[in-house]
Amino acid sequence: MRIARFTEGGITRFGKIVDSKVVDLSGVDGVGGSMRQLLENLPKLRTNLEAARGPAYALQSIKFEAPINDPQKFLAIGMNYKAHAEEARAAGIPIPTSQLWFNKQVSCLNGPYDPIELPKVVEKLDYEIELGVVIGQRCRRMKAAEARSVIAGYLVVNDVSARDWQHRSPTFTLGKSFDTHGPIGPWLTTDDEVPDPLALEMSLTVNGQERQRMITNDMIYSIYDQIEYLSTVMTLEPGDILATGTPAGVGAASGRLLQAGDVVRAQIERLGYIENRVVAEI
Repeated sequence: MRIARFTEGGITRFGKIVDSKVVDLSGVDGVGGSMRQLLENLPKLRTNLEAARGPAYALQSIKFEAPINDPQKFLAIGMNYKAHAEEARAAGIPIPTSQLWFNKQVSCLNGPYDPIELPKVVEKLDYEIELGVVIGQRCRRMKAAEARSVIAGYLVVNDVSARDWQHRSPTFTLGKSFDTHGPIGPWLTTDDEVPDPLALEMSLTVNGQERQRMITNDMIYSIYDQIEYLSTVMTLEPGDILATGTPAGVGAASGRLLQAGDVVRAQIERLGYIENRVVAEI
């Protein structure tokens, strides 16, 4: 199932994508306005959601919103693709010897087709396509072998990065958390729709020019290893978003950073694409 948040007629609601339409799910008992709550109740709601035959709208007639509007956590791992780690090494950046995690503040969340702002105080704006993993069950101290059982689904993430701000602090958080710098979507694809999340092709273009392309099996730490590591420290909650690393080809490595007017398209096999225009802060 592909579950979206969308706005039509001034009302934002949940829907499921069926062919070229979105079917309104707001009539299903138990579906409120919170994706976090929906995911928590998904096991008992699934049958009714799959059977729902509510009003349907053409995709081009609605506005897609960020699929998750209220996560408690938006966490991201750094240098988790082998080729990306090598390009970082070549640039003189030390390679971490363990998983390197940082926060993207949830206030940076952005819709799948909404503009990315280039702040006046940022000189080095960059892109990073990432597979987003969304937690579906509250969990602590999960083992990697069992970690897939707590995954609700997947979405496309662009871990937009203000490199100059990122490197001012060892935590990366400020440079990763400017408003609008967390576009996600276009919808949540549930885990059962993805046979192997470690065998998905991902690609990113800027103004139609390819910058990144890789298979998710190039990860140094798999998504299951990531869940085990994180849940050793903290309880993961339904709706939490894990951005699982970006492949080689980021702008910082080539000097091709984002400018106002650029259009960034990030696409992952089976999950769809997000596309965002960079606009200068007014």
